[in-house]
Amino acid sequence: MGPQGQTTSLQRLYLVEKRIVRVVELAGSVMDELANSTGARTDILTMHCREFMQSIKEIQTTLREEIKSACEYRPFEKCDYSARISNEICCKKLEYIIEQLDGMQQSIDQCKDGI
Repeated sequence: MGPQGQTTSLQRLYLVEKRIVRVVELAGSVMDELANSTGARTDILTMHCREFMQSIKEIQTTLREEIKSACEYRPFEKCDYSARISNEICCKKLEYIIEQLDGMQQSIDQCKDGI
């Protein structure tokens, strides 16, 4: 959590990931209970199913909010055309540099393999 008690998007998505793992565990517990040779205990099934559905609702809500906030992000909304193009050109230059560095790394690796 941040200094004001707020969480970042990444932290919220990490919590969603943990909830998804828990939901899969709950589904497995329900399957185990249904496969019980002495018969399923309805109180256990009810408890697991209730937690499962509550977790699914929380996951859906959080993901919906995260998607909505990601769609609202528009870094160039109030910028002019030249600033946007300048940024795109910079990104292309960085992609080109990364490609060149990757090529150099491959050449270095090939030289090391040849030694």
